[in-house]
Amino acid sequence: MTKLAQWLWGLALLGSTWAALTMGALGLELPSSCREVLWPLPAYLLVSAGCYALGTVGYRVATLHDCEDAARELQSQIQEARADLARRGMRF
Repeated sequence: MTKLAQWLWGLALLGSTWAALTMGALGLELPSSCREVLWPLPAYLLVSAGCYALGTVGYRVATLHDCEDAARELQSQIQEARADLARRGMRF
């Protein structure tokens, strides 16, 4: 099962549970305080997931490691390419 299928199954399970609780399909008589929390729950979960994603991306960007060896190798390859092109008559 792919990761997308797992996420879709999880969302379907959560969505059907939420719908069953809010529409009263299970025959449970929930107190009004629970219903007041239950109705906007998908919006809360969406905002929470967005905050988590934003925090994760920010953390990964902040802790990104520089590859100095690769940068030096790339600079030397650029210099070699420029020298080769200059020999062939291209001007920079």
